[in-house]
Amino acid sequence: MIEHDLKYCPKCRDEYREEIEQCATCAIPLVWGRELAASVAGGRSRKNRKGPLIPDDHLVVIFQGSLADLKHLKALLEAEQIGVMISKEGGGCASGGCAPKFQLQVRQEEVRDALQVLAEEHRRATALAEHDATHAGSVFNTEAEEAVCPACGFAFATTTTTCPDCGLCFG
Repeated sequence: MIEHDLKYCPKCRDEYREEIEQCATCAIPLVWGRELAASVAGGRSRKNRKGPLIPDDHLVVIFQGSLADLKHLKALLEAEQIGVMISKEGGGCASGGCAPKFQLQVRQEEVRDALQVLAEEHRRATALAEHDATHAGSVFNTEAEEAVCPACGFAFATTTTTCPDCGLCFG
């Protein structure tokens, strides 16, 4: 929950006291909680959402998985007033031993909002929101003298194909 009278990093969402001006992790200026809450609400405006589905709605499959997983995602989308439905996928394996697959469907005009909600849930559930991805684009170049590990950011000589800090293998 965002407290309006505290400061937050707009990138990593760490919380700070009011006298702090810059995020210790991201090195960017902090914003007040009320500003962050307004920007979050503005990014996912509910004003154009229609709520529960009606028979004439054109639906699009946005996710496929187990019924338990889809029930959780359906609840998240319904909380955001996005019309959503779970359906069973047609077909299956001939032996009947396969677990049934289910599909999560939303209104075509709400696909973007639904995917944003699911992306935020994925980041939250996998702790990617707290992960420093600064070096994620780093490439191991054998012709360079030094490489930067994309997993941990450790700089090391390219004479080895394994990061000495985290053990990531490049060979």
